[in-house]
Amino acid sequence: MNRARVTSPTTPADIDPPARVELPARVRPLERRTLPRDTVALARFLLGKIVVREWGTRRGAQSARGTTPARLLMGRIVETEAYLEGDPACHAFNGMTPRNRSLFLEAGHAYVYLCYGTSYMLNVSSEAAGVGAGVLLRALEPLCGIEHMRHARRAGAARDLTRGPGRLSAALGVDRRDDGIDLTRRGPLWLGDDGRAPDTIGESVRIGLTKGAEARLRFFIAGNGYLSGARRLNA
Repeated sequence: MNRARVTSPTTPADIDPPARVELPARVRPLERRTLPRDTVALARFLLGKIVVREWGTRRGAQSARGTTPARLLMGRIVETEAYLEGDPACHAFNGMTPRNRSLFLEAGHAYVYLCYGTSYMLNVSSEAAGVGAGVLLRALEPLCGIEHMRHARRAGAARDLTRGPGRLSAALGVDRRDDGIDLTRRGPLWLGDDGRAPDTIGESVRIGLTKGAEARLRFFIAGNGYLSGARRLNA
């Protein structure tokens, strides 16, 4: 079993404590105690939940004062993939490394990695501390901050802003500085709930893999217009 002793990294140092941007009244942070401690169950549970990117000021960004103003970005999770302990496609398969240590944190922490040197991928650790497993967030339905997402992605159509894990991270400005963040605490990046649940959950094989490619560990809100992947996988 891929078990290791780990501690949680600190919040990225270049992000000031977030301003308390006004949120829609019904959106509340997920509580860790409500998270299933099973990777597949968490991948299904996260469908319909909300990713919130909440910034105060970010140092070093280009502006008249060297910072960017507070802003709020939100998107509803519509597609996930599970990566299990002992799964050859999981980054924890060969044990803990400096790169994947956040996968071994208690359920509800961010694991962010750079894929092929071009795109960041946002995952949620999914088991007890010391067990390496996680859920990849593959697609969101944009809810708030869409104009900023368009600017970040240099894209126009809302459907394409967060459809796919690389696009999702680019639209929200997620990178390795977010690795290890506790997603159950309100801060620069967190998971919220507004009480909505999907009517129907579909499943399929995972996308873009060579190892463990046939495992049916991709889950999605059936009929949603913001899903990634081929149409045949979304039926």
